[in-house]
This record gives sequence, structure tokens and C-alpha cells, in this order.
Amino acid sequence: MRGTSSSGLSWRRVVFFASIALHFVLGLSGDSKNANTGAKAESHTSSSRTGTKVILILVGFVAVAMFSFFLYKLWQKKKRDEQYARLLKLFEEDDELEVELGLRD
Repeated sequence: MRGTSSSGLSWRRVVFFASIALHFVLGLSGDSKNANTGAKAESHTSSSRTGTKVILILVGFVAVAMFSFFLYKLWQKKKRDEQYARLLKLFEEDDELEVELGLRD
């Protein structure tokens, strides 16, 4: 079984696009050359800091949600494997039981 799946590919895409969006937003927020006065530049940087914080918080929430989803899928796979193992154990031949019941020597 290979480690890459369709969900692994989508994780890479999400991280890639999130990093591009973050670079784009951070690049736009650093443009304070056009400010004429110190007050305008100061308000611009404080608003850009707030915007950057909001974006970082949103990226953090998305990362936590994706990690939770990954753990949930891993848990589901583990439970499915355990159930499959119990099913196989239920239907495997038990030679000791047949010998004890006298069905076979």
C-alpha cells in the first residue's frame, strides 16, 4: 500500500495554496511607502498586523481541523482492521475445539 492517496495529495495542495495566500497577503501589508504622514503609516501597520493575526489564526484553525480529520480517519481505519481481525478469527478453523468435541482425532 502506498503512502500517497487522494487525501494526501489534497493536503499538499491545501498547504501550498495557503502558503501562497499568506505570502501574498503579507506582501501587500508591507507596502507603507505610499503613506504621506506618520499617522497614516501607523494606522496602516496596525491594521495590517491585525489582518495578519486574523489570517494566522484562521490558518491555525484550518490546520487543527485537518489534523483532527486525519486522526479521525486513522481511528476509523484502526477500528475497521480490528473488526476484520475479529471476523477472521471467528471463521478460522479451530482444530482444538474439534478434537475436544470428538469430531476429529
